[in-house]
Amino acid sequence: MITFGALNDLSGIRHAFFTREGGVSTGLYASLNCGLGSGDDPAAVAENRARAAGRMGVEPDRLITCYQIHSPTCLLVEKPWGPDERPQADAMVTRTPGVALGILTADCAPVLFADEHARVVGAAHAGWKGAKGGVLEATLARMVELGAKVERIVAAIGPCIAMRSYEVGPEFPAPFLAEDDGTRDFFAPARREGHFMFDLAGYVGHRLAKAGVEVVARCPNDTLAEDTRFFSYRRSCLRGETDYGRGLSAIALQP
Repeated sequence: MITFGALNDLSGIRHAFFTREGGVSTGLYASLNCGLGSGDDPAAVAENRARAAGRMGVEPDRLITCYQIHSPTCLLVEKPWGPDERPQADAMVTRTPGVALGILTADCAPVLFADEHARVVGAAHAGWKGAKGGVLEATLARMVELGAKVERIVAAIGPCIAMRSYEVGPEFPAPFLAEDDGTRDFFAPARREGHFMFDLAGYVGHRLAKAGVEVVARCPNDTLAEDTRFFSYRRSCLRGETDYGRGLSAIALQP
């Protein structure tokens, strides 16, 4: 798993961006697939999630994930829900110790948040649609409702698809530029005429900085290119595979 010094330095907070290594799944899902929505063996997924929960220092039933829909919806978590009760949302915040907030990704950016002083943590699933739709700002707002201050919040952007691997269509730049001309730096011409390469992590970091977050750590990995370390939806599509695993990122307040 991958951790960031910016979050490791905070007292009473545990986090992890897990790779695809260290689990029991096989085939397309090898090996630490934590996606309940995948076609993997449910028993294998349960074991993988239990292993991840153990690394987070919580019981398996206290590692929770949402049914992610690329929305700006952020939920306040006061107690864990069961795997069959997953609400539709793409971000969570909590002040409850011992509950690990989990985000599942396979190219989108997982973002973890913490305010050490207020003892508030958050987690968000930020693909281009969710990021553009305001999921990051919604997470910050819910944290502030719990006593956090934006200028104290530390954010970490986990492994996601890199700009060199992320070609988007001609419809992409205009809506972004119409909202914020500063996003121009996150698009570059692709080899295909009229297409662009998009820097998702850069865009996510830009929005966090604009929202007032002063410390934003960013992972340099590329989920598409590093097939032995990360799951990738786009890589699976390029290979004509029928499904793909989901990687887990999580954060928790220690009791």
